[in-house]
Amino acid sequence: MKIKTFTFNQFHENTFIISDNTSDCIIIDPGCYQQEEKDELENYIIENKLKPIYLINTHCHIDHILGNNFVSKRWGLDLMTNKKDLDLLNNSQEIAKMYGFFNFESSPLPKKFLNEGDIIKFGNSELNILFTPGHAPGHISLYSKKYNFILSGDVLFKNSIGRTDLPGGDFNVLINSIKNKLLILDNETIVYCGHGPSTTIGEEKKYNPFLS
Repeated sequence: MKIKTFTFNQFHENTFIISDNTSDCIIIDPGCYQQEEKDELENYIIENKLKPIYLINTHCHIDHILGNNFVSKRWGLDLMTNKKDLDLLNNSQEIAKMYGFFNFESSPLPKKFLNEGDIIKFGNSELNILFTPGHAPGHISLYSKKYNFILSGDVLFKNSIGRTDLPGGDFNVLINSIKNKLLILDNETIVYCGHGPSTTIGEEKKYNPFLS
């Protein structure tokens, strides 16, 4: 399985394209806002002869959904996310203006919701959905036991954790998500974060000051 990371918009958000030995791929948290960012994402897909199958948001904070409209229209994809983040999507136009994204194109609303235990299948691969709220009410993470990695969105970062001071955030819920859903994974599990560099579960157990 191949994981391609793009860093987009003023929040330096990580967008992911995951593909395997087939042409199928999934696009996770497209934060592309400027035209050159959209072009970079599109060119990668074209140059690698990929076929986007799913558009998924780990959560619906504005920096993770800026490219939803573009991706949905360009490849004819319906959005999938957790239902508890619908309020964020419904208020995204006002939120976008607060952060200076005046050319934000409204995200489509999901036609399918993702919950704990769901499995995303594409090509010859699959990812398990973990419900990991705390940073956002409907936050999910995507886990591959076979390839030993997890896309944690904004739940867990290298030596840090997601913010809980935004509407819908809850510190205790976040810590519970991390300890009961992520830290039980193998120490070697690679964590691909929504911002910043990747890390491992073992490293965060040892060095993360929020988890001691």
